[in-house]
Order: sequence, then C-alpha cells, then structure tokens
Amino acid sequence: MMEVCEKIHFLRQRRKWSQEEMADRLGISVNGYAKIERGETDIPFSRLKQIAKVLEIELAELFNFGEKNVFYVMGNTNNNQFVSSNIQHPSTDSSEEKTQFQLEKLYLIVQQQSKEIEYLKEIIQFFISVR
Repeated sequence: MMEVCEKIHFLRQRRKWSQEEMADRLGISVNGYAKIERGETDIPFSRLKQIAKVLEIELAELFNFGEKNVFYVMGNTNNNQFVSSNIQHPSTDSSEEKTQFQLEKLYLIVQQQSKEIEYLKEIIQFFISVR
C-alpha cells in the first residue's frame, strides 16, 4: 500500500513537474514541499486539499490512488482528519469474502455516522452555550 507522500510524489512525476514547480504551484518553499514527499512532515487537511486541487484530482482519489481503500472523514472542533482503513477489496470471486468486505465497509460507515452525530451534538451545545 502506497503512503500518501508516495502518491503525491508519483502524481507529480507523472505530470513531469519538478519539485520546484510543485512547490511554486502550492506557494510553499521547495524544502517544505520536499519534506511532504519524503513523509517527514504531517500534512494538514487544508494542504492535502490544495495538493489535490493542484494535481487536478479529487481529494478522495489522492487517498485511493492505485488501491481500493475505504476511508472516512472524522471531524472535531480542532481540525478535520482523514482516516484510512486497510481494508482491501477482495481479489477473488468468493462470495463469502465479498460479503465480509461489505460488512466491514458498512461497519466503518456506521462508525463514521456515530462520530458525525457526536460532532453535531458538540456544535449544538456550543451554540446553546453562546446564547
């Protein structure tokens, strides 16, 4: 499974852009961009969105490029994070494996919905307390 930094590197090279060109398009230093590609820095959600836009792909494609992962967005009052699971789509035609894959996928969706509900409750409580 490729790391996000490796995917960014691959997609940049596929466009035949240098690190300098990519850094310029993102409005950051070459050294800062190089750290992203080497995986030496955590990439903020806002920067991931910017990178996807520069590469003219959907953000989800950046996480799913070259593999079939299930992912979901977690939100809290501080920031948004992408959390990627390691669930791989079954490569065989086994109906039991496909069913297990679908169950795991649905479980992640339910988990995400529960987290979103909790987040919305926090927002409601915040607005009630502000009044």
